[in-house]
Amino acid sequence: MEDWKKQNLDIETPNNITIKGIIGLLMGNTDCNDNRKVISLGIGDPTAYSCFHTTAVAQEAVVESLRSTKFNGYSPTAGLPPARKAIAEYLSRDLPYKLSLEDVYLTAGCTQAIEITLSILARPGANILLPRPGFPIYGLCAAFRQLEIRHYDLVPDKGWEVDLEAVETLVDHKTVAMVIINPGNPCGNVYTYQHLKKIAETAKKLGVVVIADEVYGHLAFGANSFVPMGVFGSIAPVITLGSLSKRWLVPGWRLGWLVMNDPDGSLKSPKFVERLSKYCDICGGPATFIQAAVPTIIEQTQEVFFRKTINLLKQTSDICFEKIKEIHCISCPYKPEGSMAIMVKLNLSLLEDITSDIDFCFKLAKEELVIILPGLAVGLKNWLRITFAVEPSSLEEGLERLKSFCQRHSNLQNGC
Repeated sequence: MEDWKKQNLDIETPNNITIKGIIGLLMGNTDCNDNRKVISLGIGDPTAYSCFHTTAVAQEAVVESLRSTKFNGYSPTAGLPPARKAIAEYLSRDLPYKLSLEDVYLTAGCTQAIEITLSILARPGANILLPRPGFPIYGLCAAFRQLEIRHYDLVPDKGWEVDLEAVETLVDHKTVAMVIINPGNPCGNVYTYQHLKKIAETAKKLGVVVIADEVYGHLAFGANSFVPMGVFGSIAPVITLGSLSKRWLVPGWRLGWLVMNDPDGSLKSPKFVERLSKYCDICGGPATFIQAAVPTIIEQTQEVFFRKTINLLKQTSDICFEKIKEIHCISCPYKPEGSMAIMVKLNLSLLEDITSDIDFCFKLAKEELVIILPGLAVGLKNWLRITFAVEPSSLEEGLERLKSFCQRHSNLQNGC
């Protein structure tokens, strides 16, 4: 019995930091005797604020689907065909070729799409290239699948572009894929067509698959328009991951997708497709009644809804960027042009009794009831990730509290 325990219960758990994990710890560090409201600028769930709400079309489609009683049973492994077809047609609008429903697999949010993708690509001794900073779930999934993680840097002074020269030094014959996130989480960047093409050409040269995380797809409000990585699927095979969560403002509905952007069929071998299908048998997928609502949600949502969200994100990103300029101990190298978050650099030399980004965020939560994600959680020590998908007045109040905190902890000789 003791041998059984030793073999099965003492397995090390990956020590990767997760966003939800550290947000929970920060929330637990707030002062319950402080009567002010907690303002969270730490997690990309805008639905906490009434100004960010989904369209009535989406709500009514789900209600109709549920009330029909037709979708209380299991769905096919890859998802309901009408939902897969609707997503294929939706994504094909921006591509030089047409996707079919066979290219689309429905998942329980984009997180499950990440887990499935890394699981089917994993093999003994393999490695995967992840961006730094990036989304920590990739590192956690890779650790569970015993994929070696190799980080490539994003360059803040170049709009957080991929350091492609560094990528070339990291790849070997055991590299299975490289991940890109566009629009960027946590950086708020949006890659140009030219940069995405260079990424595809580099992937082709190195013989690796591109995993394109586009969960923030179309949430672009700066100079660069959103271009899906699948546009370059003929150069290098692309696995696109996405969801309804951000663009439709329904993260709790857990409707995501994994899509094969591989028009030349270089990745879609029978063995690969079989492996993907069987892994989906293990995982299951989104609730059937949510899947059934997808065609109506995609086909009937009006552009005015999307435009309203974009305008609001543009407004709050501007507030965030301008307010940060008033706080001398943090700086922002790049004004956000998309997604819902921004990375700012913390200058510890201008602060006293603050030892790190982790220390900063825990003391901020305790003293000001403001939650900000430490940069270490996304791969950059002594940086901060601030989410701006927040009701404007709450965002302004939260940033004012942040400013007060920095002034209170400033090194008086330097000033902050």
